[in-house]
Amino acid sequence: MQSGSDSKLADAYSSVSDKFRGSDVDLYATCRDMRLKSPIYEGDFIATLGVPTNAKVGMKVPTVALFRYADIMTVLRDGENYTSGFIAKGLGAAFDGLIILAMDGDEHRKVRSLLQPVFMPSSVNRWRDKIDRMIRKDFLEPLIPQKHAELMEFGLYFPIQAVYSLIGFPDDGSHDLKQYAAWALAAFGGQSLDPKQAEEGLRKAGAALKSLYEIIINLVIERRAAGATGDDLISRLINAEFEGRKLDDHEIATFVRSLLPAAGETTTRTFGSAMAMLFTQPGLLERVKADRGLIAKLIEETARFEPSSTFKVRQAAKEMEIDGVKIPAGALVQCMVASANRDETVFENPDVFDIDRKAKPSFGFGFGPHMCVGQFIAKLEINLAINAILDLFPNVRLDPNKPAPVITGQQLRGASSVAVIWD
Repeated sequence: MQSGSDSKLADAYSSVSDKFRGSDVDLYATCRDMRLKSPIYEGDFIATLGVPTNAKVGMKVPTVALFRYADIMTVLRDGENYTSGFIAKGLGAAFDGLIILAMDGDEHRKVRSLLQPVFMPSSVNRWRDKIDRMIRKDFLEPLIPQKHAELMEFGLYFPIQAVYSLIGFPDDGSHDLKQYAAWALAAFGGQSLDPKQAEEGLRKAGAALKSLYEIIINLVIERRAAGATGDDLISRLINAEFEGRKLDDHEIATFVRSLLPAAGETTTRTFGSAMAMLFTQPGLLERVKADRGLIAKLIEETARFEPSSTFKVRQAAKEMEIDGVKIPAGALVQCMVASANRDETVFENPDVFDIDRKAKPSFGFGFGPHMCVGQFIAKLEINLAINAILDLFPNVRLDPNKPAPVITGQQLRGASSVAVIWD
């Protein structure tokens, strides 16, 4: 039986999935047609998919959509001419505008310089054994006697416990992490194609995030009073100094809060898609069982083939030009990551899932100045989870009495169910 917090988190996650499921059109076929026939589309392409963006609803500016790999790389890597500040009035409004996704220029560079060291591989790998023990002892070993499981229930909860521990929440059960995660997911509630729903969503998101802020600010105050000697993100931010400046408690709590909506979200969806591919691609499961080094390639190919975030949006800081098409100053530029990741001029047989393909940059975790700061911890968590599943569940396979996993969503894509059995 689910606890109250379990239910709230599951409901919040399902609500976000429903909000971004969008229309029934084939996303990849549609993107392929646009890439080949209209690679620079003048208009709000994302609205035609039936999902909102992170811009303010009703933002009256020109909009263009890009579909080719080269064009999207040009935009995402150029944080000076293609900015993100508009997010402060859209998704960022629920955070009082203080969200790293909405920062540009020196402000973004300074904040990222403070945040990034704790999320780099050298730091993240120090957490490997702790995360591995948590995944096995707290989540998977209790399931062994059942000989069946819904892996997406596991996939929803384990990233939250891992990342919140990395941030600095204690592991003693004194904090209701699932409730906090449900509040964090409420941030997506302000994104809607309907202005009234967006307004109401922002109101609810603001209330949830206010509750989350109060929890975090108290934790920051406690950690500072205790000397901030730990290796967690909060302690590091308390001690961090960049160009002679340190962060105050409010800034730390605000930055930490802005990280939490994606802390479990991206990992959960990428894990679900990776498991769906692992169990449905002929011969792949046996290969990965025999050679665990292939798990890293499985994750990378999943991020290319089925990115959880199918698009990124930027705003032209001045009049720009892409392949002869003028982009007006202030225009929103919709970068269709789902299209770029399957661009046939860059990836051979792009619509084939192939973990053996030659490694090339894709945009599953973003690109450029705003590349996902937490991608290394996400990849580590997923890698450890897949290894543990293969170790602990003998002859694990899809449950033949349950529907096969399906990856859905025009944005925030993922599998809602991966039901398995084992011997």
